[in-house]
Amino acid sequence: MVSYNTKDWFTFIFKFHKADTFRTLFPLMIAIGIYSGIVGYLEVEIWQLSEKSYVKNITIMHGMLGFVISLLLAYRINSAYDRWWEGRKLWGSLVNNSRNLAIKLSVILTDENDRKFFRKLIPSYASILNKHLKGEEISKELFDDINLEPHHNHKPNQVAKIMFHKVNDLYNSKKITGDQLIILNAEVQSFTDICGACERIKNTPIPYSYSAFIKKFIFFYVMTLPFGYAFSLGYYVAPVVVFIFYVLASLELISEEIEDPFGSDENDLPTKKIAENIKKHVEELL
Repeated sequence: MVSYNTKDWFTFIFKFHKADTFRTLFPLMIAIGIYSGIVGYLEVEIWQLSEKSYVKNITIMHGMLGFVISLLLAYRINSAYDRWWEGRKLWGSLVNNSRNLAIKLSVILTDENDRKFFRKLIPSYASILNKHLKGEEISKELFDDINLEPHHNHKPNQVAKIMFHKVNDLYNSKKITGDQLIILNAEVQSFTDICGACERIKNTPIPYSYSAFIKKFIFFYVMTLPFGYAFSLGYYVAPVVVFIFYVLASLELISEEIEDPFGSDENDLPTKKIAENIKKHVEELL
């Protein structure tokens, strides 16, 4: 995730970072600029259309459709940001629940081996969930003599199962009471709830037909702009159309990037860093 100073305007304007849409769109912007220039040249120099030509009235269509495309893009980026922000809230809950579980265990447990077990296992859940959501390879060996089952694909569930199994063993060995078992069970269960909510975001993208329609809408909207505006702008229609395309296409690109907040793009959530912070906090508490 990109860290930045919100008050540094000049950095935003003149610096191009890896995730900047300008880099991605630059080849298309060049092509559209050439296309717009050719259309402007044909209308002004070759076809020599008069001011009374019906082609000039295409701008009426652009005026009507401009409001529609702005609504579509506003809904698109708001939907994507909602997914990004929900993902951040879920990982914030994981941080708090990990701390709460560690605080309660630090008070309840007196055996150092038991404390050491949870000191390692609680942060492991966040680390494995991070890799699980990114689709990265997860090692079978968790720590010491605890290994994950290789034939099970859902590693976070295995870690949650190991944690609950340990909590249940503590109850059976009379190290915790029934009331404490209920409290700790709720904390372990919250981990699985967070995992399921993250998977819901990960596995439910924006409907394909909606995303495809917006791309087609932007393309045909921009491709028809030079025909109407060449009358009033002449050759300047090329940079104007390129700028309009840059604005509209950038909104779609930004939406695509943040709608999956658990990936490895520049603006995705720093889940690896959050998992490292959980490890640091739990080790301090236990």
